[in-house]
Amino acid sequence: MPATPAAQATAAMPALSHQRFGFNAPATQSVEDSIRWAAEHRFHHLDFNADDGINALDTFDEARVAAVRDLYTKHDVQIAIHTRSAVNNAELSPYVSDAVDEYNRANIRLAKQLGCAGVVVHGGYHFTDVQRRREAAVARLQRLAGYAAEQQVPLWLENHNKEPEHAEINYIPDNVEELRWFLDAPGLKDSPWFRWSFNAGHANLVPDKVPGFLDTFGISRIAQVRITDNHGTYEVHLVPGQGNVDFADLFARLDRQGYNGPFSLDFGTLDDKVHIRDQWLGL
Repeated sequence: MPATPAAQATAAMPALSHQRFGFNAPATQSVEDSIRWAAEHRFHHLDFNADDGINALDTFDEARVAAVRDLYTKHDVQIAIHTRSAVNNAELSPYVSDAVDEYNRANIRLAKQLGCAGVVVHGGYHFTDVQRRREAAVARLQRLAGYAAEQQVPLWLENHNKEPEHAEINYIPDNVEELRWFLDAPGLKDSPWFRWSFNAGHANLVPDKVPGFLDTFGISRIAQVRITDNHGTYEVHLVPGQGNVDFADLFARLDRQGYNGPFSLDFGTLDDKVHIRDQWLGL
């Protein structure tokens, strides 16, 4: 029986350690419990969302901030905030547009308080009115990058998933051309505070695929590589090996180009993440 893509990737995996693996934390778990779980299972990076529930922005008073900082320092776990893609950074409507700006700034302020490695952000979405949404999104992230620089908090722009054909709403950026709108924009292109969260699963959904993104942009601006699988048709966070993402090629390309940053596992259960990570480490 032929080896699965996940197993094939194991043979192609460069020399790695637990230090490079992280995960997208469950929304129902406190960031403190996620840090403890990461330490117990030898993960050293995690992203969490601070929109609502147990990790809502307004739950982080001085005491909690200090406790979180002590906890991740003790366990050598790097944390980042992952903002919600449903908040439209291409927003144009009055009042709502101002609220989007404040939402982003609030996440940056919390990231600064917590000492986060970065804040994952998105380009937003359009309703076929592409040009004006593009202009609004780029302008917003230019403003946000300025604020992030003041706060000394890196922004990590995630390349988004392509929506199915005929969908009314479409995310940006989901392909190489659209990612250029942001990475090459004045104020963003040369900013050390504006980096790229490379979602390999999302790349698999567009004709560019992983090679197109890496051949165009290289690895110098990648802050993290997000790992999930799919069938190349629509967004679904499959466990590696259940879809058709070519992980062997992904890891080989990243290794050849000299990528030595973290991998964020964004699929399945926590147990699935441990299993795939250990398989890739050859454990």
